[in-house]
Amino acid sequence: MKRICLLLAFVSIAAAESTVIRNATVITVTQGTFQGDILVRDGKIAQVGEKLITPLGARVIDAGGQFVMPGIIDAHSHISAEGVNEAGTSVSSMTRIEDVFNAESISIYRALAGGVTTVDVMHGSANAIGGSCAIIKTRWGKDAEGLLFKGASPGLKFALGENPKRLGAPARNEAARRYPATRMGVEDVIRAAFTEAKNYRQSWIDYRAKASAGANPIPPRRDLKLEPLVEVLAGKRRVHVHAYRSDEILMMIRVADSFGFKITCFEHGLEAYKVAKEIATHGAAVATFSDWWAYKVEAFDAIPYNAALLTRKGVLTSLKSDDPEMMRRLNVEAAKTIKYGGLTEKEALSLITINPAKELGIEKRVGSIEVGKDADLTIFDKHPLSAYAKVQKVFIDGTLYFDRERDKSERPARQSRRKALLDKAREEQQKSEKPARSLP
Repeated sequence: MKRICLLLAFVSIAAAESTVIRNATVITVTQGTFQGDILVRDGKIAQVGEKLITPLGARVIDAGGQFVMPGIIDAHSHISAEGVNEAGTSVSSMTRIEDVFNAESISIYRALAGGVTTVDVMHGSANAIGGSCAIIKTRWGKDAEGLLFKGASPGLKFALGENPKRLGAPARNEAARRYPATRMGVEDVIRAAFTEAKNYRQSWIDYRAKASAGANPIPPRRDLKLEPLVEVLAGKRRVHVHAYRSDEILMMIRVADSFGFKITCFEHGLEAYKVAKEIATHGAAVATFSDWWAYKVEAFDAIPYNAALLTRKGVLTSLKSDDPEMMRRLNVEAAKTIKYGGLTEKEALSLITINPAKELGIEKRVGSIEVGKDADLTIFDKHPLSAYAKVQKVFIDGTLYFDRERDKSERPARQSRRKALLDKAREEQQKSEKPARSLP
């Protein structure tokens, strides 16, 4: 009897923790494409191969005729943030996106339905130096804490060009509202902030040296604005720079080199193709659009070949959304690079999987289908680079968070509940608006 109970307990655990996706076209991105199976256990990819043995009690999903790829990664977004820009100052590095998540934002579910499993949610571009970014997984239904990608490297948003300088540009017959108001001023703000940060870092080094020598010095006053910049100087925080023009890209590289830190990624980078060699030499990545141009003065020299040219020049390149609607079709955005630039299918899919994972420093956990990585998987009914492909299922950490058939079956009940709530609200409003009876 004891042996039977132990066996039943084992079956229960296996059923709860193991899933096998069978008969799929598995697009690993980094290790080729094949027809076969994926075994998921404890939220991780346990095995990948042909005709895997199914653990006792495991859930089996037949994906015959369908395609499985790594969950899509959007390296630049602003979804679910209750407030994106702190425009009152030119340097707002003390602000943090992770403190203002709205876990109930429908954009999270819509991204999930588009196959997106990881998102870097960024501060806006109103400031020469903006706030801290936060990487999330689209775990719809979790609270704000449950969305966070634990262990991911922190990032800091910078911005060059029109966005930060126009907030300082004078309105009609008015003085400048905020420094800087020119591109030169944006560079000066960044240099001044890092000069302060270097002095701040040195003050703490001196304090610790005196304390270690047995003295009793007064510690420096903590500065929450400068602490993220000190982390940048120490290589502990990633630098994401909103930049369009090639001249400003070169300017920011010179600033970084002079202070001894590396730029992680240029965001947008629509003129990056002009200075691809310099970007590659510095070691920065570029997160760009597939074919957006001419929507602002800085975007006039954008071309749809940008991503392909950067890739060919050895620049780590990714495609990002910056838009909650585009986020839902990043697979199609990637397909455009085959037409504009002749990238291979692997290179195109890398732009929305392993490349942004490397950019964000999370490539050991996500971005490809490999044993030991997080089981973040998206199942399409057709090849993901097809405009006709639809997401069928999405797993995050081995948990099924989106199922198209389940979504469709639940719609009538949701619509009925919505109608009941609207009817109730309408009745209550009518009661509140009913005139009071006059006394006789």
